[in-house]
Amino acid sequence: MQKKLYFASDFHFGIPDRIKSRKREDIFVRWLEEVKNDASEIYLMGDLFDFWFEYKTAIPKGYVRLLGKLAELSDSGIKIHLFRGNHDMWAFDYLTEELNIELHREPLILQTGSKLLYLAHGDGLGPGDHGYKIIKKIFQNKLNQWFFRWIHPDLGIKLALFWSRKSRYASEIKEAEDDGYNLKKIRERLIVHSLEILKKNPQVNWFVYGHYHLPFNEALNDNSRIVVLGDWITHFSYAVFDGEKMEIKKVTSNG
Repeated sequence: MQKKLYFASDFHFGIPDRIKSRKREDIFVRWLEEVKNDASEIYLMGDLFDFWFEYKTAIPKGYVRLLGKLAELSDSGIKIHLFRGNHDMWAFDYLTEELNIELHREPLILQTGSKLLYLAHGDGLGPGDHGYKIIKKIFQNKLNQWFFRWIHPDLGIKLALFWSRKSRYASEIKEAEDDGYNLKKIRERLIVHSLEILKKNPQVNWFVYGHYHLPFNEALNDNSRIVVLGDWITHFSYAVFDGEKMEIKKVTSNG
């Protein structure tokens, strides 16, 4: 059987509430059970959780079924990769130590067979979005992370989820108001960034991004394509790569 690479992104488990998040988590766990039959590697391209912070002796409550399934697949020999997104950038070493997940903090260039893939969560890439880029630097500052660790988890996680939900819902409103405008803006940012990467790595065949919740698969030039993975909030989309071509697919049943 031809082994495949699977890519999925932007699950945001934890929002909008425990019941709805658990339903999406169950869908994802069933999907993992399905793809394990022909997956050699699974790339989770960021924002697995809507908020994640690892205290020295505590992690956010919940996600037992999800973490258990990832552990099962990892133990079976399927390599699991996790890119830190803008919502789970405070993942440190817990998932690596407990689940043997390979954590990526920067974009990755992956050689697979004769193809070259560029993989990144996608946040802060390309022109514009200056406000977010400033906030990202603040959140990534080690001193700020140290200060946050001293807030009791009950309060710290509650505050972070409140802020995260507010940010996510504001984005959903913008996306709903004009998908065409947002898609145009996404294309412009990612095209500029991808072309910059091609100057240094002209052999890249596929640019795979998360972060932006509108899935598409489009040609960049005769040799390269851009894939945006979508999300597991409204689209339940993912990409599968068979060694030659990459396709975006959607989970057929969300019930």
